[in-house]
Amino acid sequence: MINAAGISLIKSFEGCKLTAYQDSAGVWTIGWGTTGRAGLGIDPAEGMTITQAEADHWFEKGVNKFAAEIAPLITAPINANEMAAFTSLAYNIGTTAFAKSSALRHFNAGDKMAAAEAIQLWNKAGGKVLNGLVRRRSAEVALFLTPVPPEPAPQRASISQSKTVQASAVQIASAGTAGVGAFAALDGTAQIVALVIAGVIGLAALFIIRERVKAWASGWR
Repeated sequence: MINAAGISLIKSFEGCKLTAYQDSAGVWTIGWGTTGRAGLGIDPAEGMTITQAEADHWFEKGVNKFAAEIAPLITAPINANEMAAFTSLAYNIGTTAFAKSSALRHFNAGDKMAAAEAIQLWNKAGGKVLNGLVRRRSAEVALFLTPVPPEPAPQRASISQSKTVQASAVQIASAGTAGVGAFAALDGTAQIVALVIAGVIGLAALFIIRERVKAWASGWR
């Protein structure tokens, strides 16, 4: 399934009718723009009615089908909004037409602006420009060109997962090991100096851990 923005876009332009009707091109349609040409297993005809649950089922099946069919045709890196816009286009014009479109060709060539302009060419039905299609293509282009924000960094479930705390713990352990080693390998003044250095390192690490714990308690992850 494509992202929520894409789902909302398609539904806003398709609308939902539970009784079969003929679209602007004379094709029998039902639910959220579902036609027999989609190859979903339902062939709307005059007098046919379905429930809202059935309409939603055919819509989800249709969106997934078109997204799956166009995915192999796309050879350039694509983000969620671009994929949603392309799926909306394919849902409206069909996979075959999308596969032959200049929008796809420009996108695969790395020219996204040319691809966006090419989307808007699909504004006709029966050889006539339709205002509804002009608006839909404009909405698809707007979604296509909308940047996708980066994924937020996952929050740590425990303070023990903090890299800072982990590193400080290692420092404390190393300082302890150094202190023990001082007694074994050194004597006199050298031993005292080694112990002082180890103590300073350990205290610094403890301070870092204390500050990190305070930050965790205040909600910073």
